[in-house]
Amino acid sequence: MIIATAGHVDHGKTTLVRALTGVDTDRLPEEKKRGLTIDLGFAYHEIEGNVILGFVDVPGHEKFVKNMLAGVATIDFVLLVVAADDGVMPQTEEHLAILNLLGIRQGAVAITKIDRVAKERIDYVMEEIEILLHGSHLADCPVFPVSGEVGTGMADLRSHLETTAHTHDERAVEGHFRLSVDRAFNIQGAGLVVTGAVYSGQVTVGDHLILAAQGSEQPIDARVRGLRALDREAKIGRAGQRCAVNITGADINLSRVSRGDWLLAQAVHAPVQKFDARVKVLQSENRPLAHWTPVHVHLGAADITGRIAVLGERRISPGHDELAQLVLDVPIGALFNDRFILRDQSAQRTIAGGMVVDLYPPSRGRARPDRLEMLRAMERAEARTALTAMLSATNNGVNLLQFAKTRNLTDTDVRNLRGHENNICLPSEQGEIVLSQERWHAIEQTVLDALVNSHKIQPEAVGPNDNGLRIALQTPPPPTLLIAVIARMIEQRKIIRDGISLRLPGHSPRPSDSDLALWKDIATILEAGGIRPPRVREVAEELRMDPKHLEAFFKRCARQGRLMAVAPNRFFPPEAIGELANIVEELCATAGDEGFTAATFKNQTGIGRNVAIEVLEFFDAAGLTRREGNARYLRRSAAEVFG
Repeated sequence: MIIATAGHVDHGKTTLVRALTGVDTDRLPEEKKRGLTIDLGFAYHEIEGNVILGFVDVPGHEKFVKNMLAGVATIDFVLLVVAADDGVMPQTEEHLAILNLLGIRQGAVAITKIDRVAKERIDYVMEEIEILLHGSHLADCPVFPVSGEVGTGMADLRSHLETTAHTHDERAVEGHFRLSVDRAFNIQGAGLVVTGAVYSGQVTVGDHLILAAQGSEQPIDARVRGLRALDREAKIGRAGQRCAVNITGADINLSRVSRGDWLLAQAVHAPVQKFDARVKVLQSENRPLAHWTPVHVHLGAADITGRIAVLGERRISPGHDELAQLVLDVPIGALFNDRFILRDQSAQRTIAGGMVVDLYPPSRGRARPDRLEMLRAMERAEARTALTAMLSATNNGVNLLQFAKTRNLTDTDVRNLRGHENNICLPSEQGEIVLSQERWHAIEQTVLDALVNSHKIQPEAVGPNDNGLRIALQTPPPPTLLIAVIARMIEQRKIIRDGISLRLPGHSPRPSDSDLALWKDIATILEAGGIRPPRVREVAEELRMDPKHLEAFFKRCARQGRLMAVAPNRFFPPEAIGELANIVEELCATAGDEGFTAATFKNQTGIGRNVAIEVLEFFDAAGLTRREGNARYLRRSAAEVFG
């Protein structure tokens, strides 16, 4: 059980921990010199039954509240310390407010230095504490008058802590491993050691993790060389423990590690510069927390500056909570249900706290009513319940990869969600999209209805392309979702991809007799051109036809699937497009992560610069390739795009 001290400066927290464990947690020379805790101190004490009490001694001075916050983020139990001679002081109140905002519900109060005051003073402080705790999570916790110096009352406090530890439930080991780094140092012969609280999952010696530095999106590969859990040599470290992890790696060194970093599994590396959250303002604040107020955000052991964008009412009144978005100055590691504290711009006082809800807010419309409804659905604690609520709140499905990463779900968790009978999972470029059965059937029916209508209006055409189908839908889903729906319907043979067109299985385009006769002459000319067919004007000159009349004919052929309109004046047979698409696939396979350029494609095909650019832009629009700067990458296979 991890226990943190809390309370005003010089109220005897360190003395109390020393009396309970025999360990002096003031380790820094400056702390020894000033008799003042500046940074976090740690002590461990084994009791009967191989149970270990781990103490985190936090500083009480107002200048070091950020250090205090780094120590209490994931504790099990708090020991609130109030000196009998001083009574309740400002930092006592602020520390209690922080504990409330973090949701700490287990604790006890120690009234220290009772050997220095009369009994009447102790009774008065008892009343002060009762008033202080009223309405807080610790309202019913026991109070122990003690003296750490002479030992008075320590037996009762020690007995209470030991009894609580024996009945304390260990935190469930769920999700991937995450450790919030609060210290880092080198040990001769071992190398770099990072210490911190384990938020989730477990780690074993030999595991490969990443070190994610705050403010950076590029993680550093690390391997676990050694491990201590609760100050004992261990093979496994797990959620709820404090661990010291000896890590090694090609780019690992002390200069690259700082308080606020994360040591975690690659699967949950998700640095974000903004996230949506539920934020509660302290009742003690004099005015509402206004939209776009600059704040310090304390999450895990990190202290990041940013601003709060209040959603909905644009301000949060004291004592109330609202949905909000935190917009940070640098990226931070965060996941669903992580608790955080907000302090004012000058970091002088605590003003609010909250819980992370979503790491992937939309770029626009963050305060729209439908978005707020979605966030309220996301707040559900249990993953399946939340997913069901989210699917009911949106017509556009839920990105399963983002959902799993936000909630730190394992592969097994994801498989269970994917296999739920009420869900449909569609592969997409951005990760699987989950739809409810009802929404799937609704989109499917609108696609079928649109194709029926298209075939009725243009019986001579094969059918619309993907974009044409989207335009025909009254309320089209997002492009990514529509592409996924089309792919599933093609797989199920409910619709057919014919070239770049889509049609129903029973539909056949019906060209006129005159068009069929003209097609015989044109097909010969186009086939002779291979992968560089002549332009419309060139064909018109050869056949001595009106170019406008021939262009209209080419467009009819394109609607029928016999040609593909690469540019307004150039039409390709499907076979030529297929050959060029295969070349693109080969170039992508060869180029790998670097992609290929238009010049490379031109040289490989020999079709000329202008034609090469027209073909590549056609492939971009069709969804075969994706352009980034001067490079192109494969989005989908040629078979998937062109049938």
